[in-house]
Amino acid sequence: MITDKMAKEYSGSPKPHQLESKRKRLTWILAVSGLCILSYILGARQSTSPTPATQSEVYTRVGCENGSPAAGADGRDGSSSTSSPLSMDFESHHQLVVNRSEESEQIPMCDLSYGEYTPCQDPNRGRKFDRAMLKYRERHCPGKEDLLRCLIPAPPNYKTPFKWPQSRDYAWYDNIPHKELSIEKAVQNWIQVEGDRFRFPGGGTMFPRGADAYIDDIADLIPLATGNIRTAIDTGCGVASWGAYLLKRDIIAMSFAPRDTHEAQVWFALERGVPAMIGIMASKRLPYPARAFDMAHCSRCLIPWHNFDGLYLTEVDRVLRPGGYWILSGPPIRWKKYWRGWERTQEDLKQEQDAIEDVAKRLCWKKVIEKGDLSVWQKPINHIKCVQSRKIYRTPHICKSDNADAAWYIDMEKCITPLPEVGSSDEVAGGALEKWPERAFAIPPRITSGSIPGITAEKFHEDNELWKERVTHYKRIIGALPQGQYRNVMDMNANLGGFAAALLKYPVWVMNVVPSSSDPSTLGLIYERGFIGTYHDWCEAFSTYPRTYDLIHAGGVFSMYQDRCDITYILLEMDRILRPEGTVIFRDVVEVLVKVKSITDGMRWKSHFMDHESGPFNPEKILVAVKTYWTGHPKEEQN
Repeated sequence: MITDKMAKEYSGSPKPHQLESKRKRLTWILAVSGLCILSYILGARQSTSPTPATQSEVYTRVGCENGSPAAGADGRDGSSSTSSPLSMDFESHHQLVVNRSEESEQIPMCDLSYGEYTPCQDPNRGRKFDRAMLKYRERHCPGKEDLLRCLIPAPPNYKTPFKWPQSRDYAWYDNIPHKELSIEKAVQNWIQVEGDRFRFPGGGTMFPRGADAYIDDIADLIPLATGNIRTAIDTGCGVASWGAYLLKRDIIAMSFAPRDTHEAQVWFALERGVPAMIGIMASKRLPYPARAFDMAHCSRCLIPWHNFDGLYLTEVDRVLRPGGYWILSGPPIRWKKYWRGWERTQEDLKQEQDAIEDVAKRLCWKKVIEKGDLSVWQKPINHIKCVQSRKIYRTPHICKSDNADAAWYIDMEKCITPLPEVGSSDEVAGGALEKWPERAFAIPPRITSGSIPGITAEKFHEDNELWKERVTHYKRIIGALPQGQYRNVMDMNANLGGFAAALLKYPVWVMNVVPSSSDPSTLGLIYERGFIGTYHDWCEAFSTYPRTYDLIHAGGVFSMYQDRCDITYILLEMDRILRPEGTVIFRDVVEVLVKVKSITDGMRWKSHFMDHESGPFNPEKILVAVKTYWTGHPKEEQN
């Protein structure tokens, strides 16, 4: 009976007190789950906030202190606050002690005499090296014992540069107090002093009517407006007016010139918001990959193209794309008209032009036209006929080197860099490119050909989507991005160029830096996308003047270099090239960023950690830093 009763009791529907117990458990589980979800949503929302309306709000968000000079004629907004809605409590979440400013090494200011210091192109150091082939003007970096452990000061009365496009035509005199070019090149309209500013009329030695009219003359000879020509290189660029006026035609030029008697020419270019680097054609390869540029240009650049068995034209051939153009104006072109003004004999100039013509022919270039002050040659689209012509032209021979892209401290070679093999005479070696702007997001030929190990079309598309998401996040945390506060941008570890591609809609240009030790090297495909950049080793100083970049992106840089060199010197180099009130975005693992912040706290930078765009649980974090405004003082005030 008892058994039957128990069987009846446990069969069928549960009793009321059992239902109540289950309801309580279910309610408790749902309540806990709801609280967890609500906590996550609130945490995620706390890590974002509306786009700031002014650049001063960017400084507010990264915790800048009061004290920056008030806004004035220089256009700077000095308002700031120590509050930061985007700050993160890292100590409680990561069991890491973030050094406070007072615990960091307080790095002193360098003497004002170092205000124009270019460590690897220091004229005083350069004089110790061989003058043959101008080797003394190449990169010669200081040894460890000569590295400066101090902050390069801005000159007194430094002002934030003009915004683009006004910066193309104007720069503040106080920022680069050099009048030499305005006197030396007065007739040629390179640069003029007008009160407290410089004006750039757009003139040049060989374009007295201005760069725009000069480019129109070039456009009459080669197709500049079709989208086929996107990347250009200007050798011996002056103040880069040629590159400045090409930009409105959607052509971006890498302009370079040495630090020489034409003091500060590259500096002026960068102050104008035009891409440029300190560089020279001497004994080393240019720091760019093979087949990088659609067009190369020399306007009275004074490079001895015919000397050293045509070595310098051979280097131009290496970096020119198949079908690319070389444009030459100035000596010796049109020597019959200009020989007296050039103070050279007709015989000397004719001999020089004949020698250049001979080198170009040996390189398998075709002379397209010589008209007025311009001569234009074109590189072949492949080397089928060029290889055959070696039976006639024994020199230069086809290089045996298997890495044409290698260009970091690599000697130039007196041989023709071989183009990738093709199946027919009308095929473009290495693959044809899409026209600009489609070229920016089309799969680069270096990827489709499989010449870059590990980089597939799928990874390329994924990288583009990733950078769209990242730049959207950056727009939220540094609202100055769409407002034109930034012009010169550097990506210290560019990878596939996704950052530059995602910034196309903004009024910026990007110097895409690929570390020289990167394997595989991706700079070639960045150029195939229609962007520019250079190789570099961040254990050394960059080839630029102080205060030439507005925004620097450092993704994974310090994880890459922390075991190779003292990262303090990398940060000091970033400080040197960053303008006052410029911004740096670091992306790295927390442990590395904590080290970085502990150093920058002693560099007069203000910074805050921020969550990854995917949320707080991603191990990679973001550190946004702003270099505060400060300047050097005249010597009498320092004593």
